[in-house]
Amino acid sequence: MAKESTRTAPEERLVNLVVALMATEQGLTKDTILSSVAGYREQSDSGASKDALEKMFERDKENIRGLGIPVETIGDYADPDDLRDARYRIPTAEYELPADIEFTSAEIAVLNLAGGVWSESSMSADARAGLRKIRALGIDVDAPIIGYSPRISLRAPSFAPLQRAIEQGRVVEFSYLKAGEDAAHVRRIQPLALLEYEARWHVYGIDLAHDQPRTFLLARIVSDVHITRTTFDIALRENAGEHALAGLVDLAARQRALLEVDPGTEAALRLSRRAQPAEQGIRVPYVDVHIFADELASYGPEVRVVEPAALRDEVIARLQRALALHSDMEDPT
Repeated sequence: MAKESTRTAPEERLVNLVVALMATEQGLTKDTILSSVAGYREQSDSGASKDALEKMFERDKENIRGLGIPVETIGDYADPDDLRDARYRIPTAEYELPADIEFTSAEIAVLNLAGGVWSESSMSADARAGLRKIRALGIDVDAPIIGYSPRISLRAPSFAPLQRAIEQGRVVEFSYLKAGEDAAHVRRIQPLALLEYEARWHVYGIDLAHDQPRTFLLARIVSDVHITRTTFDIALRENAGEHALAGLVDLAARQRALLEVDPGTEAALRLSRRAQPAEQGIRVPYVDVHIFADELASYGPEVRVVEPAALRDEVIARLQRALALHSDMEDPT
């Protein structure tokens, strides 16, 4: 039980990994990472196999890349394709400002205040211990790591227990509110992969009630995630993330909205990143009509839905509810 209580949470392990990969320009080997970074080290000490730890690292690496953080793989200098002793790093140059940018004294004061929030003292003890261990191995660690704040946003409370269940190969239960329904229903699944798509987190797994693979949006999980004692074959996790992503991409390809968007607006900036130009505006793929309608309604008059009609009706309904609520607040009688 003592070992369980000190286990590093998955999201904390991701932060520790980001800190370690940003700390050295030369990069770290997989062996160094597994023996030095908190979250892997404890698992190793508890008897986890090297193969299991390596698979955990590969999943974490892809999760970090999915969050928009570049993780470089450096091969052998004589043979770059030889990855047996590959090193991994996050290039800090990706986060450096151009040399020709200048700030006013007021802007510098604000930046100094913000920078004070991210300091070495704000790093977890595990992250600092990992950096000390890396230094002890004779690997140079860059002091200016302070000031690079990893932006890992795991807002959904279900993320951490789902990742633990995936790692342990355990069935989970949770209440899920399906789009368009008023009541939530309990789902019992074998969770196989967590993935981000369209800036939203999903869990992919086998729905045991139907014995079919399903993808669930974490934002629609409306209860705590219960990790049961029932286990499943962890071999099912192999390529599960790729299958889930392919399914979401295929669904989005079949659902494309034709939108007219005012240029230079927030809507144009955000939607153009995933849009294709069309004669009347842009076409944007989407997965969930209700969530996409929420997003489009938030832009107000900056965007107009040409088609499909079902999406247009959902957006209009949201705007009408917002207008009615605003009218009630202005005239309480």
